[in-house]
Amino acid sequence: MPSYDIVVVGAGTGGCLAAWRAAKLGLKVLLVEHKPRGCIGDKVCGDAIGAHHFEALGLTPPRGEELANVIKGIEVYSPNREAVFKVEGEGLHGYIVNRWAFGQRLLKMALDAGAELMDSSTALDLVIEGGRALGVKVRTKGEVVEVYASVVVDATGYPSTLRRKAPSSWLMVNPPPEDYVVCYREIRRLEEPIERPEYCRIYLNQRISPGGYVWFFPRGSLEVNVGLGVQVGRGFNPRELFQRYVVGSLVSSKSSVVHKGGGVVPTRRPLDPLVGDGFMVIGDAACQANPIHGGGIGPSMRAGVLAAEAASQALDLGDVSARGLWSYAKRYMELYGYKQACLDAFRVFLQSLEDEDLDWGMKVRLVTERDLLAASMGKELKLSLTDKAYRLLRGVGRLSLLLKLRRTAEAMRRLRQLYLNYPEPEGLVRWRAEVEGVFNWLKEGLKG
Repeated sequence: MPSYDIVVVGAGTGGCLAAWRAAKLGLKVLLVEHKPRGCIGDKVCGDAIGAHHFEALGLTPPRGEELANVIKGIEVYSPNREAVFKVEGEGLHGYIVNRWAFGQRLLKMALDAGAELMDSSTALDLVIEGGRALGVKVRTKGEVVEVYASVVVDATGYPSTLRRKAPSSWLMVNPPPEDYVVCYREIRRLEEPIERPEYCRIYLNQRISPGGYVWFFPRGSLEVNVGLGVQVGRGFNPRELFQRYVVGSLVSSKSSVVHKGGGVVPTRRPLDPLVGDGFMVIGDAACQANPIHGGGIGPSMRAGVLAAEAASQALDLGDVSARGLWSYAKRYMELYGYKQACLDAFRVFLQSLEDEDLDWGMKVRLVTERDLLAASMGKELKLSLTDKAYRLLRGVGRLSLLLKLRRTAEAMRRLRQLYLNYPEPEGLVRWRAEVEGVFNWLKEGLKG
């Protein structure tokens, strides 16, 4: 097999963008994908992506066959559905895409830029020598071959096929099961038009979706991407919960199923580190999805471009060690990772609440739409209540909820500072201990 500058394993949104950008920078690129070429892009997904990602990457927004709907914002419903937060603004305007057509466009971009495609091929393991990745073992056309490259990019999604086999010297982390949500979703054709189809909806309810959420993302006025996620380890089957609580409630049992399926989504802060010697990880394999709603298309695309640029720079300097590739990790954390870390803390807070607390907190606007918008953008969560408000909360037995929220806001503030000051390689272990310390402090304060 010929040797490449970079081999990208996984032709999802992140993998295609990494291959595209690397090829545009003049690198010799191979894109390995287990699906046949014509099926690339066909994936169970929420299909939502913010407009700001296209603006940042200089890409044409979805249109024509790719575009299913234009979204203005998100409506967040309390468990009893009596309180609704309508959140609009920067980062929340965007699109619902037809996933296959969009995926095919990104693939074409990569191939037109000069990347090669090895489809219907499964990556089995890394080729490692002296603690450094030299390539990938791939099963293709009935045989196992070794593909060599200066840099290997794992964009395999939740399975993290290559990251999970990384040498211990790379300090890669395998997150605990509770940092993932197992989902089931259907695309349904409806009999009656959707009210406010320009808003995506998220429903919070520990009984219906323990540790997770229900989403309702309109694809125009008569079609919807609707699904349910459950925190892994809770012992619930999301498909059964979907049939019990979503069908007949959010969608009519008479509506027709266009597409259905399930999957696993990371709902936590990004992994650290994101690089090893000759190795990089992006997208869901790196836990780069939004910890609150699981949206991962945009972050994976941003990560793919950052990874390609870091690889190109490292190759120019002749250093593809973890240190040579470190600029990718640092740039990602300072651009997007800090927001995900803050939202991870907010996710831990939400999962600690009973439905009654969440109903009450949303009803009295303990947190406002402006607060949620700020949190979604990685800004500090400001809480300033008067003594009178404190006495009111104490009188109705809700002071503990406020104290939990204040602790969460403080955790988010600390995490923001830590991620905006992501360390050099020699400081990683100490930095990681500080991050874990913040989360341990937060979780301890949320007990009871």
